[in-house]
Amino acid sequence: MSVVLRLENLGKAFRLGELDRKDFFRDWKRKLFTHEAPEDDASLFWALRDISFDVQEGEVVGLLGRNGAGKSTLLKIVSQITAPTRGCVKMKGRIASLLELGTGFHPDLTGRDNIFLNGVILGMTRREIASKLDEIIEFSGVEAFIDTPVKRYSVGMRVRLAFAVAAHLEAELLLVDEVLAVGDSVFQQRCLGKIGDVARSGRTVLFVSHSTATVEALCTRGVVLVDGRCEFDGTATQAIEYYGTSREVRETDLSKRTDRSGDGSIRITAVELRNARGQVIPAARAGDAVEVGLHYVRNAATILPGLAVDLMVTSHLGTPIFLQANWLGGVEFGDLPERGVFVCSIPKLPLPVGHFHMGFELRTRIRSKEIIDGIENAFELHVEPGDFFGTGKLPELRNGVCLVPGEWTLRPVDTATLQPKEAVVTP
Repeated sequence: MSVVLRLENLGKAFRLGELDRKDFFRDWKRKLFTHEAPEDDASLFWALRDISFDVQEGEVVGLLGRNGAGKSTLLKIVSQITAPTRGCVKMKGRIASLLELGTGFHPDLTGRDNIFLNGVILGMTRREIASKLDEIIEFSGVEAFIDTPVKRYSVGMRVRLAFAVAAHLEAELLLVDEVLAVGDSVFQQRCLGKIGDVARSGRTVLFVSHSTATVEALCTRGVVLVDGRCEFDGTATQAIEYYGTSREVRETDLSKRTDRSGDGSIRITAVELRNARGQVIPAARAGDAVEVGLHYVRNAATILPGLAVDLMVTSHLGTPIFLQANWLGGVEFGDLPERGVFVCSIPKLPLPVGHFHMGFELRTRIRSKEIIDGIENAFELHVEPGDFFGTGKLPELRNGVCLVPGEWTLRPVDTATLQPKEAVVTP
């Protein structure tokens, strides 16, 4: 196989703060003559440092890393949206970028006209666009509005149309940057299926996603970025395991979160995940006993005998999975000390391998609309393989977002009476 993409000592620096005239001419001179930036310049932030790896023809490479690790910056350099500060990128063939969907759409043109306009911007010929026009319109799902000006489209409709155009560009290298977070679940599954078709056709894909389940399903190789550096390069499964175990083991500090609701008389300040031995862990295992601790501070002397604490678990797409609360078990906390920890013990975690989100709500009483404190996405719950069923086997995330215990039996039917006779199948 030939090399489609080669990154050599790639680095990207951004200047912090405002750029005055002196800084502007200094940066302009550096880019024109040296193409380098000093490592010890305190005003520079290095988003990428010394990135070097090759991507072979037909590989599907997943980029993993926390927010700010440099994944999007790397794709923007590869797609030639921005230039590297140092190093170089060597590519072969045509590139299709699913980064900023809808770039170039004209609001006064119809959806049909914008398909041709956006296709040309992406590098398609008019004949190529015309041959795939019906397929693009059908995939987008906006057939009824295709001759309506785009300015009357919703945000979701624009994204669907833009993805449909970009996904049908027959390029040797496809770049995808977490564009599947927009749109309904049905369209997201259709997008994943299209990317999977591209991967199976032998074309090369560079894929960024925070969903390890998606990376494992689509990718053959994984690269983990940490603080702008390439920390790991291996198979997709190995990269996911490395990404899961390399995260810091610590409680999630919520004291500075501003995306919260409530009057603030009680504030959740941190969330932590513990195993059955009471140890703080970065990830849980399917089927293991875990404890979720919500550290709080009481800012008022209010007595709340009916305090309701809800803990909600959702998928990475925001789909509700389950809710656990003190009132479900008839537990009342009574008078609260000034500081404490609400602890929710889950004896057998019913989640498959993947990434999930935890949120919480504190209310004055059950089903009350008076919220004391709440954050919709307070904690990332990472679930690793475990032994939920006692057989060492687990279904994949695509088969469902919840694990349910069950017993299977075989009951043959008496042909004379047509009554079932129970016969237990022993393992």
